[in-house]
Amino acid sequence: MEEELPAGHRSPDWPTRLAQLAEQARNPSLKAFYQAGVVAAGTPISEVPLVAMDFETTGIDASRDEIVSIGLVCMTLDRIRMSESRHWILKPRADLRDESVVIHGITHSEVESAPDLTRIREQLLETLAGRVVVVHHKGIERRFLDAALKRRIGEGIEFPCIDTMELEARLHRRKPGGLLDKLFGQKPRVSIRLPESRERYHLPHYPAHNALTDALSCAELLQAQVAHRFSPDTPVSTLWS
Repeated sequence: MEEELPAGHRSPDWPTRLAQLAEQARNPSLKAFYQAGVVAAGTPISEVPLVAMDFETTGIDASRDEIVSIGLVCMTLDRIRMSESRHWILKPRADLRDESVVIHGITHSEVESAPDLTRIREQLLETLAGRVVVVHHKGIERRFLDAALKRRIGEGIEFPCIDTMELEARLHRRKPGGLLDKLFGQKPRVSIRLPESRERYHLPHYPAHNALTDALSCAELLQAQVAHRFSPDTPVSTLWS
């Protein structure tokens, strides 16, 4: 049985919003991105062109931290196209702190010879154009790309996302906790992080914190979520935000 939308859920009108942004954008590559548009809200998810995206960053604050790597995996509901995947290591304009190096393993010497986001901006936007972006926690990819572009071209970016973490949150927010949770008014202790979410669908374990591997992990997770909880005919507006 297909999962119902949570109470109060409002689906954004992304086709109209992207058309408005296409009129307003000044940067040519950003304007072309918006002009590519997006599928209609009622399009079945099985017919939607998708691209899974993941970032590694210098920290968690988009106002001062920067992207150090990007992974992209083009996909549809029934196929993951690894031959069309992209992976870039970038030179950030913020300091690469030791604690972030421990997490993602990208070193100072690697970023020193890497390009700035400006060099790959057009390739990135061309890959995203016309597709719905799949992420695990849109607060990272949306905020960081928006902030990075504002610093470089004076304009930010908006784009439709299917957030696999939010889809997990929808499910587990509604699940009742155990007896002790009920007695003490505590929420169920269910992790919606990417590895734990994949585990619930019996997906294989991949090493974390590589942008390309995490993008692939996110792509597979969406396919599993739709197979178990939605259907190929689910309108994309049920899933995007």
